[in-house]
Amino acid sequence: MVNPTPVTPTPPGGVFDGSRHLYAVRVYYEDTDLSGITYHANYLRWFERARSDLLRMLKIDQRAAIESESDSGAYAVSEINIKYLRPAKLDDDVVIETTCTDLGAASCRMHQIARRVSDEGGEEALCEASLRVGFITLEGRPRRQPPEWRAAFHEFMTREEA
Repeated sequence: MVNPTPVTPTPPGGVFDGSRHLYAVRVYYEDTDLSGITYHANYLRWFERARSDLLRMLKIDQRAAIESESDSGAYAVSEINIKYLRPAKLDDDVVIETTCTDLGAASCRMHQIARRVSDEGGEEALCEASLRVGFITLEGRPRRQPPEWRAAFHEFMTREEA
């Protein structure tokens, strides 16, 4: 059974809960349309931020990889399937949960869920995405992930629940 998602806010960068990374966001006015509903593309931005902070917490330095002359590369989303379940609204506290579901030599598959959380501890799924992220050269060709990065993802995938 999955532990309940902690009520936001989480520390900067998020927190690990077993093999889940949890990242908090709040719905601000700029995230919404005139009706106070979150614009659909903002979920993609929130998911990207959560993945970026997950990499930071795994000690994966994307900037160094991009700037490296000998080992340059970057992660890029190569495939995404997103399902909108219910709308996030102005002032909602939302937690993005990220898990890694499969790890390959040059890519990994991830699953992300945006959940609204209440002060009472209740939660409901708002949006979920399944995606594949590939490690590519700066010219856009697939390349093997650095071994230490694959090891960091493997450790994340096999963490025990707290």
